[in-house]
Amino acid sequence: MNKAAVSGINRRAIPSDAQESLWTAPDGHELRRIDWPGAVAGAAPRGSILFFPGRGDNYEKYLETLEEWHRAGWRVTAADWRGQAGSGRLGSDLVTGHIDDFATWVNDLAEFWTDWQATTPAPHILAGHSMGGHLVLRGVADGRVDPDALILSAPMLGFVGSIPPVIGHAAAKLMTLVGDPKRPAWKWSEKPGEVPASRQDLLSHDNDRYEDELWWREHRSELVMGPGSWGWVERAYDSMRGLFAPGKLERVNIPVLLIGTSNDKLVSMSAIEEAARRLPSAELVRFGNEAHHEILREVDPVRDRAMQAIAGFLDRVAPHK
Repeated sequence: MNKAAVSGINRRAIPSDAQESLWTAPDGHELRRIDWPGAVAGAAPRGSILFFPGRGDNYEKYLETLEEWHRAGWRVTAADWRGQAGSGRLGSDLVTGHIDDFATWVNDLAEFWTDWQATTPAPHILAGHSMGGHLVLRGVADGRVDPDALILSAPMLGFVGSIPPVIGHAAAKLMTLVGDPKRPAWKWSEKPGEVPASRQDLLSHDNDRYEDELWWREHRSELVMGPGSWGWVERAYDSMRGLFAPGKLERVNIPVLLIGTSNDKLVSMSAIEEAARRLPSAELVRFGNEAHHEILREVDPVRDRAMQAIAGFLDRVAPHK
């Protein structure tokens, strides 16, 4: 049973103020999006927030957060990345996540940003979780998008593990050469698309919020995804290593809020900390054993602290007029 938050947000329903639609990239590929086009109670919006989820994610998982930002006065948009959730598939099956190059996603981000920025009120805030956090940061570092500030939730800036990135990258590159790059890079379950029982231990301590995702996957079959491909792994290593090239993060001259947890079993907290040190105007909010990877979908004490940190950051970089 979906236990609604104290705020009255139903995490298993599209909010009445939100509109789902499709955005068409220049090459004709359609990306699914959701928009909260109006301001709360007819008030002038504070500005606009554009959010992108992580690998294998979908925007339904973040409806609670998106709706809260809208209720705080923001014009809000979120979209699915090309090749996952409601934005089609790029692999050889319906559950493996594949990409030819992360530059394809950065190109989509840049084109989407141009259209979105031109039709929404300033200031413009760009946000992303996990792989989405990586890609929006790369979009800024590459000079492809120009937000007024960035919010990064557990950004994928490195993989967890003791293998040096150069070794991991070389191994992944070998795997793309000895077999189909579109094949799954790790075992998911015996039944394609079915989530392993231990998966929650990677994502959230909150049973209800975790079950929200399973509910959406059951009711919207297009959201079902499993592992990434070896091609995805190799391109992820390439993109992450490129982001840490000398001088690249130092050129990101906008405020950046990074949120991470040392208990993350998917992305590297040490890489997040290094990025925070190198970004000229960065703030880092650290969590420990109380938080898994999906901090914005964690138990209330964790999530409330993260959302309060985001609200405070927004008050500093885009104060109420």
